Amino acid sequence: MHTVGIFNQAIEQLAELVIGKEHQARLAMACLVAKGHLLIEDLPGMGKTTLSHGLAEVLGMAFSRVQFTADLLPADLLGVNIFDSSKQQFTFHAGPVFSQLLLADEINRASPKTQSALLEAMEEGQISIDGVTRKLPEPFFVIATQNPAHHTGTYPLPESQLDRFLMRIQLGYPNWQSEKRMLTHSDQGRRHIDALLSPQGLLELQDKVDSIKASDAIVDYILRLVTLSRESQDVGHALSPRASKAILRSARAWAMLAGRDFVVPEDVQAIFAAVCEHRLRSSQTDLMSDGHLSQHLLEQVDPLAA
Repeated sequence: MHTVGIFNQAIEQLAELVIGKEHQARLAMACLVAKGHLLIEDLPGMGKTTLSHGLAEVLGMAFSRVQFTADLLPADLLGVNIFDSSKQQFTFHAGPVFSQLLLADEINRASPKTQSALLEAMEEGQISIDGVTRKLPEPFFVIATQNPAHHTGTYPLPESQLDRFLMRIQLGYPNWQSEKRMLTHSDQGRRHIDALLSPQGLLELQDKVDSIKASDAIVDYILRLVTLSRESQDVGHALSPRASKAILRSARAWAMLAGRDFVVPEDVQAIFAAVCEHRLRSSQTDLMSDGHLSQHLLEQVDPLAA
């Protein structure tokens, strides 16, 4: 219950930063606890960057923020070897990727070459420059924000990079009451966030995710969903084995946030759209959607079927 209390406090703080978006805050927390990278897509001004900063602060993680632009180079992100004339040797100057949490702001405004520079870091937790491999800090997360694909100056993320993000969430417009609260709240400054975890504490929680039990019935339910995506004519891209593992790990994290040591079908359903919708679509398709492809799969599969 102590762990659940920490999660609830963290999500409450995040929901105060981005008012009325508690469900998205819970999904974001589950994503990071499940050792995943998070993609937040929405229109400008919706609170994407604010939520990203809040996640870093509430988890007690050192973070770097990089504003992705069309002229951003891979070296600007990863680092570069510079010749030191006094030592007569090259010295490596680390880039902002060497942090526990990298906020890649408006990632789809950078060129595909720069986007691809993140692939090894996201998948392997390391980078290779001039034949030398360097490990990144642990834990290491990428939280990327992006604008809709139809906006001027954006480059669609390739499927290979979209697949590296465990979850993709949208914030959406606030409802009437939430937006009125934003407009009338007396505190116009940025709210203070208390760090509720340390990096070491987060690593320990991540290890606990693996101990959350998933019965054969749950695994079969996930497999039926994945298999249907591969057989359906309505799906642009079928779910890969990596997606299957992502669904299971995310469901375990969601169950842990709820204070359970076992997964139920509702856990799978709660995270399914966030984990799968960006994988089911082509990168050329605007990802902003109502999640109808993932919802279609959920409606076709009975979680209780033998």
